Amino acid sequence: MHILSIHNAYQIRGGEDESRESEERLLREMGHEVSVYEETNDRLADLPSWRLAIRTIWSREAHRKVRQRLQQAPYSLIHVQNFFPLISPSVYYAARSEGVPVVQTLRNYRLVCPNALFFREGQVCEDCLGKPIPYPGVVHRCYRENRSASAVAATMLVTHRSLGTWNNLVNVYIALTQFAREKLIAGGLPAEKIVVKPNFVSPDPGMGSGSGGYALYVGRLSVEKGLDTLLAAWDQLGDRLPLKIVGDGPLAPLVTQAMERLPSVEWLGRRPMPEVHALMGEASFLIFPSKWYETFGRVAVEAFAKGTPVIAAKIGAISELVDHHRTGLQFQPGNAQDLAAQVEWMITHPEALPEMRRAARSEFEAKYTAADNYRRLMEIYDIALSKS
Repeated sequence: MHILSIHNAYQIRGGEDESRESEERLLREMGHEVSVYEETNDRLADLPSWRLAIRTIWSREAHRKVRQRLQQAPYSLIHVQNFFPLISPSVYYAARSEGVPVVQTLRNYRLVCPNALFFREGQVCEDCLGKPIPYPGVVHRCYRENRSASAVAATMLVTHRSLGTWNNLVNVYIALTQFAREKLIAGGLPAEKIVVKPNFVSPDPGMGSGSGGYALYVGRLSVEKGLDTLLAAWDQLGDRLPLKIVGDGPLAPLVTQAMERLPSVEWLGRRPMPEVHALMGEASFLIFPSKWYETFGRVAVEAFAKGTPVIAAKIGAISELVDHHRTGLQFQPGNAQDLAAQVEWMITHPEALPEMRRAARSEFEAKYTAADNYRRLMEIYDIALSKS
């Protein structure tokens, strides 16, 4: 099978890039040919705003280049990972012109929310969900905190909804969790075309010991990730347990301030993945305090692979991944007192941790291995091919 993977790369790499690259690598390992058409947001600075606006709605360049690629080799299908903003939905039309089926992975909520997050001013926002015209996203400047840019994102959504692009030109959509699938359906995407396939972790990092005696946070240091909730919880916990923080982001000054008043908090900055996995394996538990509707929760699954339980906010897809009192604990999102109480429970019930570790590892082995993911991906590709 020959697949053309299409991706608009962000300027800062994240979990979406890691998940996509893992999938492409897995396909190659299993004997498939994978070619990549990629644009990068590094080009944004070189484009005048009017040209970027037009390109976001319909990129003639991407349409032409993808169609040429499809004419040059016998591709089985195209797998669109992310088209926003430089590639645009025009690539779907290029595929239709050449009779090639389309699979689209939805790693965020871009097709139903102008800022793709369902998050505004520090809290969940569904003001645009299900609206034919997502005008609240423009009014509130939800994309890049810019009204003009938000208007372009909204226009892209309305234009392609009117053209029937979302309903007619994609053979199969992949949502990462059932929660994300339900939100996408509520936003107007065709339920019969959306299947669920989670991300996976490969290579298997193996079990850790959990003997480090610390809690761990891994992720972007930002409001939507709940970093402020985490630090407020540690203000209450004091020196009850060391907290290691891995990552960087706009709330880095808040972490620096926390270290000055709390000797138990240690900020490690960015770390290479092997080191992150080692930290996960030795941690007593990982904390996932997100405030937004995560579409998945890759960090939690990586922790499961190491046999490390997760204390997670009961919101979005992450609440679907973590089973309370089996693979970890849950707390009310944004509630530092509740998070502190769950951490305290872990500290005072050390006898529960070994069984939680076994359950977390079992969860990984049952749902998030490369072998299981490859089987599911082939089923999805077969569905797309059968509908072409």
